[in-house]
Amino acid sequence: MPLLIARDLVKTYAKHAAPVVDRVSLSIERGETLGLVGESGSGKSTIARIILGLVEPTSGSVTFDGHPVTGVPQHKLRPLRRRMQPVFQDPYAALNPRMRVEQIVTEPLVIHERGPARQPRAERRRRCQELLRQVGLDDSAMTRYPHEFSGGQRQRINIARALALRPEILVLDEPVSALDVSVGAQIVNLLRDLQRDFSLTYLFISHSMPLVRYLSTNIAVLRQGKLVELGTRDQVCDSPRDAYTRQLVAATPEIRIG
Repeated sequence: MPLLIARDLVKTYAKHAAPVVDRVSLSIERGETLGLVGESGSGKSTIARIILGLVEPTSGSVTFDGHPVTGVPQHKLRPLRRRMQPVFQDPYAALNPRMRVEQIVTEPLVIHERGPARQPRAERRRRCQELLRQVGLDDSAMTRYPHEFSGGQRQRINIARALALRPEILVLDEPVSALDVSVGAQIVNLLRDLQRDFSLTYLFISHSMPLVRYLSTNIAVLRQGKLVELGTRDQVCDSPRDAYTRQLVAATPEIRIG
């Protein structure tokens, strides 16, 4: 059974407006990466937020490991939120400028581990050191503030925070689009290494077909809220069936990542 299943998702924001997401169905197996690719405004980020339980669809359903995500009161989603973590697009906006890195990275532990389950401060500190090393930062980062880091370093901090609760799936919503090409390539390589080391499952959202091709097991192509193609990486990139997919493949030159 797939780890995550989205069935017939529809999302509209006004009564007579065209759907932002229009009958989209997806599934992701454990340990795989589903790349969701499409131009800006195609509904990719809305799908991400529905999957995370941050937005309720107009119709359709999402289940994670057999548990419903949609149509469930927010307090009942709390156990699932430990297992599903986001990494959003903007590494500048995602970090609280008034918090030190140690506070930022360990914040999920403080929020989710209340009462007797809460780790002692020294244990949270050790966990922060471990997480920062896993994303390529050293202990000196812990006492610093977000403005003291580059964009790529900030995104590494975001990833460390997302990993704090040992999630099973990361929803990566354009995680490198705000970074320059070389820094973005470093982050994509980091994500690939982390997936291998920790058996993570990814939903990787991007407008860049080369990035999606590099990281993904399967690829879903979205256009104006509709799913126009879904298949393995090689099927979609080497033998695309839909004209829009062929256009995406032809319009995006290969980039060096590895």
